[in-house]
Amino acid sequence: MKRIVHLLSLSLIAAGLAAVVGATASPVEAAGRITVRNDVGGSSADTRYQTKLTISGSGFQSVAGGFGGVYLMFGWVDDPSGGSWKPSRGGVTGSDYRYIPDSEGADNAGYLKFIAFPGGSTATEAHAVLSKSGSFSVDLVVPGPTFQSVDRNGKVQEVDCTKVTCGVITIGAHGVKNPANETFTPVAFSEIYDNAPSDNDDTTPEQGGTTPSESSTTPAETTPDAPVKRTKRGVTIDHTTAQAGHALTFTGGGFTPGEQVVGVLDDGVAAIGPMLAGEAGEVAGVLQLPADLAAGTHQLKLTGAASGATVKQRFAVRGAPEPAPATEAEEADEQGAAWWDGSRIFLAGALLVFVLALAGCLVQLQRRRSRQRAARTSGLTPAGGV
Repeated sequence: MKRIVHLLSLSLIAAGLAAVVGATASPVEAAGRITVRNDVGGSSADTRYQTKLTISGSGFQSVAGGFGGVYLMFGWVDDPSGGSWKPSRGGVTGSDYRYIPDSEGADNAGYLKFIAFPGGSTATEAHAVLSKSGSFSVDLVVPGPTFQSVDRNGKVQEVDCTKVTCGVITIGAHGVKNPANETFTPVAFSEIYDNAPSDNDDTTPEQGGTTPSESSTTPAETTPDAPVKRTKRGVTIDHTTAQAGHALTFTGGGFTPGEQVVGVLDDGVAAIGPMLAGEAGEVAGVLQLPADLAAGTHQLKLTGAASGATVKQRFAVRGAPEPAPATEAEEADEQGAAWWDGSRIFLAGALLVFVLALAGCLVQLQRRRSRQRAARTSGLTPAGGV
């Protein structure tokens, strides 16, 4: 009987501890997996042309209503097998890992993707939302085997993926270091396109027209293409978008057609690129301004990778707008959530105290009964006994 009571006491204590642990347990770490697919069925990127890759993820840690999410980008990492490049292990961008910079907005150039947690406060700004099971699918643009990255000091560094191993990188978003969602998936480069891929194919003649072989146009009647007029060197800022926390839109000119151009704000507090210069040497971009950027004068600098051409523009930035005061309903929700969290901890503690008290009573009862049996056996009644 004594052994049974002892086992019962241990079981009750374990149940109480499990209740307390269950009230404060964190989600189990996931094991994120990435698959890469290009538009011709392979998993490599082209050595000459821009490639659009479809990235599918599964097994990522999905935190319902959590802040942040996952950043997905293309770049290079140091020590991919050891994992020392990971931000959760002290990895630093520009040193331990490098990637193609881009703005975080939904209308960016496609070099960086933001995948939000389901129900998170930033889900409306994301390119995709993690499912409850931790899966997602997005398209990622790789401009070519070489790209330029920007470190924390604003220094531009070139990465050649024909000399180092590059691939798809995922890390925690919005500064949240999440080891469960840090992955690196290598991507090889090969010649997958015979010609530059195009979304619009105009090779089919219009109804009633003729194909080039049927044309009777003589050389004398051929009109040569007019030369493309080069853009003027400089930067033009859309001042209506120059506000902390907003996406700054701009255009630039004077670069070599087809070259990669990167943009840096001030000393590297934000960056964008590479952007491909058009036929007239023009670029256009959207740069996400940090929410904590101080109001005042700032500078945007654009640099061409091949020509080395640099253009700068100083412009005024308005401070971030003041947050709207919380409504009575929102304040009530916050107070209710705080009350529920405190009540849950109190109830868990009360349950543990009750279990321990019950176990003590059972042990004392067993000891009293043992003394009574011993007294009857010896023919004596213990003091205070019944």
